[in-house]
Amino acid sequence: MNLFEVNEDTCNQDGICAAVCPAGIIDIQKGAYPAPVDGAEEICIECGHCVAVCPTASFSHRDMPKEKCPPLNPDLNISLEQCEQFLRSRRSTRRYRKRPVSQELLSKLIRLARYAPTGHNSQGVAWLVMGDRDELNRLAGVTVDWMRWMLKNAPEFAQSLHMGRTIRRWEEGKDIVFRGAPVVIVAHAAKHDLQAQTSCTIALSYLELAAAGLGLGSCWAGYFNAAANNFPPMMEALPLPDGHQCRGAMMVGYPTYTYHRLPLRKPPEITWRL
Repeated sequence: MNLFEVNEDTCNQDGICAAVCPAGIIDIQKGAYPAPVDGAEEICIECGHCVAVCPTASFSHRDMPKEKCPPLNPDLNISLEQCEQFLRSRRSTRRYRKRPVSQELLSKLIRLARYAPTGHNSQGVAWLVMGDRDELNRLAGVTVDWMRWMLKNAPEFAQSLHMGRTIRRWEEGKDIVFRGAPVVIVAHAAKHDLQAQTSCTIALSYLELAAAGLGLGSCWAGYFNAAANNFPPMMEALPLPDGHQCRGAMMVGYPTYTYHRLPLRKPPEITWRL
């Protein structure tokens, strides 16, 4: 099959596919049907815009046939009010039920997160899902060791993040690293991938929002992530593939409590240059 095929019986030759193609690999001349430009196969980033935008379902990409790309369901469109409540009601969950999260549900969560945008559609995000309590406790302990190191070597920064108090709470038996979450999900990518940090951050943000739709709570594991990127013992302890680096981590589980109101935020600082 060619890079893409067009059903000439249904194509209305409107040129929308060419207009939205970010790589500019679709050529359409007046009175003609869409055709690939020279070198299109090497340039195509497989974003799927061409298949998704065609109003007559006439466009099919070799690696993304239209039959495998379901049409949008207008009945599932959300209103502005629904969108606002959804985004404003997101809470960072730090109290979790002692209830395991099924692998099936976690797979669904990560499948949703993979639709996050990535630079040049690189899709370089990989995932590590950890749910063994002993392993999580061990990694939490290594994180606290990093905090102790920070107090000695970067005391001002450590105190600004209240690491001394956090260490004391850990020594009192409180899990202040993973908050008792049954699952920790790590987004990681190749160290040489210059787009990886942004890609992983956006993917984790998608994951965080999608978790609410699955009845799950979530919270960024900031202490752990910092240790994973700056503390050699954690780099050795974290089971990532060779050449990969942790780019962010999220605690996930069923929340213990339900929130009932929308709290306030500071007004946005906006510089208008219209």
